[in-house]
Amino acid sequence: MTAAWWRVTFTPPLDTVDAVAGAIVTATGAGVEEPAAGTLITVLESESEARDLIERIAEAFPGTGAACSTAPSIDWSTRWRDGIVTRHFGRLVVTPSWLPVELEGDEAVITIDPESAFGSGEHGSTRGALTLLERHLCRDDRVLDLGSGSGILAIGATVLGARSAIGIEIDELSIPIAEANAARNCGEAAVSFLTGDAAMLAELAGPAEVICSNILRTVNVTLLPAIARALAPGGTVIFAGMEEREAPLFEPVLGSHGFAIVDVAVDAAWWSVAVRRQ
Repeated sequence: MTAAWWRVTFTPPLDTVDAVAGAIVTATGAGVEEPAAGTLITVLESESEARDLIERIAEAFPGTGAACSTAPSIDWSTRWRDGIVTRHFGRLVVTPSWLPVELEGDEAVITIDPESAFGSGEHGSTRGALTLLERHLCRDDRVLDLGSGSGILAIGATVLGARSAIGIEIDELSIPIAEANAARNCGEAAVSFLTGDAAMLAELAGPAEVICSNILRTVNVTLLPAIARALAPGGTVIFAGMEEREAPLFEPVLGSHGFAIVDVAVDAAWWSVAVRRQ
């Protein structure tokens, strides 16, 4: 389709970026691009659709800036794919289904497409978490993925050799997407997903040698006691979902709960950290 399209740019409060992106995809079925931290762009077929989306997002997420303009007459139904590439995280390779990939050596691949559930490797917080996961996961580790979204971290752990991986997600609409992604990538491997509050379910699903929590800083703080109880002795926790400017706020809280930082990854101003009990 090459008729005129409308580009809509949103600038939500930084703590709502992920939720706004999910709401856009859910409302329109269109892809969402994040060219810079805190900026979301989608393309729609008509001005009325663009204006309607702006109104819906403004109502659901007060304080979100928005603007729309005409887009070039090209096939935007597939053009959104242009910014999505195959990414490498050590020996872990993440690629969309429409891009061929040739593996080298002991590389392991995840094929995952953008969906309404958060997590396709296109966001800096996800990339940071994947970087630390590949560095610190050991074969046969048990893994918990809190706020699992698309399941990308649980699935990544599985293809890298985890004994088992459990994703916990409060948004029940994400579970079918995560399960479909797991079926595509993991076969009969021991990966599963639970719907519910991670603060209640983490300890029941543990103990785990690696726990990932790619959520907002405030939620990560709330989950710290439950994470400590679910972590196996000597285990590693990977926290993500926080901007680099939030590091000075989160680091003292880690220390007060007995955690010491062992590794850090920064990607597009998103800060991810690996910690262990002192």
